[in-house]
Amino acid sequence: MNTLYKTYQDEQLLPLLRDSNEGAFTEIYQRYWDKLLVTAMHRLGNMDEAREVVQDVFFNLWKRRDTLRLDYSLNTYLAVAVKYEVLNRLAVKHRQQRYRLHLARNWEEATPDTENLLSFNELQKQLAPLVKALPEKCRIIFQMSREKGYPRKKIASELGIAEKTVEAHLSTALRKLRSGLSHLLTLLLTLIFLFR
Repeated sequence: MNTLYKTYQDEQLLPLLRDSNEGAFTEIYQRYWDKLLVTAMHRLGNMDEAREVVQDVFFNLWKRRDTLRLDYSLNTYLAVAVKYEVLNRLAVKHRQQRYRLHLARNWEEATPDTENLLSFNELQKQLAPLVKALPEKCRIIFQMSREKGYPRKKIASELGIAEKTVEAHLSTALRKLRSGLSHLLTLLLTLIFLFR
């Protein structure tokens, strides 16, 4: 086991991570895994889901390593990343439950065309990677707006930015998502605004 980086501070590991140093990444992983897992488990109440969340956070950290610029400490960055992954999962579950309830209430009115529409889960699978690919601030604002239901004013207040900036990020996010899902645009817009 490589102990070379054990004595390094986070600030020393970050430049190495940006240079794709796997040893630095492994040290960060080992340093924060347990703490992040406890946080995710506390919020989700499911160990398998908590592990998936933490794995996703570390996967995204590695994927974005060369463009990673932190305004705060690595500890804060990872804690916030886990929080948003957990909120994202909870929001998806909540929307799926609401969608199932909506379908159950309207089942008698369903036509063969309605039944042949893409399922909500299939849409989520196609939408999720597009949301993850958004620029970080744009993605966070989109998730706060569409998945948590926060109004623009609250998002601006929580992130310490102007409402106009929030609007600009939301416009960018919707434009990119529309482009990525152009063949599903009508269904996408219906679902996004139906469950706000």
